[in-house]
Amino acid sequence: MVPILSLWLPILLSAVAVFIISSIIHMALGYHANDYKELPAEKDIMDDLRKYNIPEGDYHFPRPKNMKEMSSQEFIEKLKKGPVGLMTIKKRESSSMAKELSLWFIYSIIVGIFAAYVAGRAVDPGDGYLAVFRFAGVTAFAGYSLALLQNSIWFNKSWSATIKSMLDGLIYALFTGGIFGWLWPTM
Repeated sequence: MVPILSLWLPILLSAVAVFIISSIIHMALGYHANDYKELPAEKDIMDDLRKYNIPEGDYHFPRPKNMKEMSSQEFIEKLKKGPVGLMTIKKRESSSMAKELSLWFIYSIIVGIFAAYVAGRAVDPGDGYLAVFRFAGVTAFAGYSLALLQNSIWFNKSWSATIKSMLDGLIYALFTGGIFGWLWPTM
């Protein structure tokens, strides 16, 4: 068994690597550029929404008040008439992404901690690179990718966007597994 604290360097370096790789993926490669569509008449819709001063949060429309209302004829008509949607309203006072990038880095450290925990329980000091790579990598893949499927299953996020994000997670996992295998304690 390898204690988590002795794996602080691979945890930190894998988080740095994931941060850099994700920046390259999102800023240079551009394959996520079409994950979201532009609203038709975006300016008009934004002007209309601005009037209501909608607080930050997640919204579903139409939204029934309870399970009983879901089966009411009035609610069924709302669904048929449409639109039906999910919407997240974010407060954005600047174009800075400092908060989101900081949280992403912290998240990457957390994934690294879980990878360290699982690999540290499954692989002994001095065990081979591939054993460490396998346990740390699969744990990192689970942390970066598997929950993304819920967005397509429950919230109709496009499957192509989800699969692309899962591919990103696979890339992050490969680097995480590689860094853990490289820096694994020998004794």
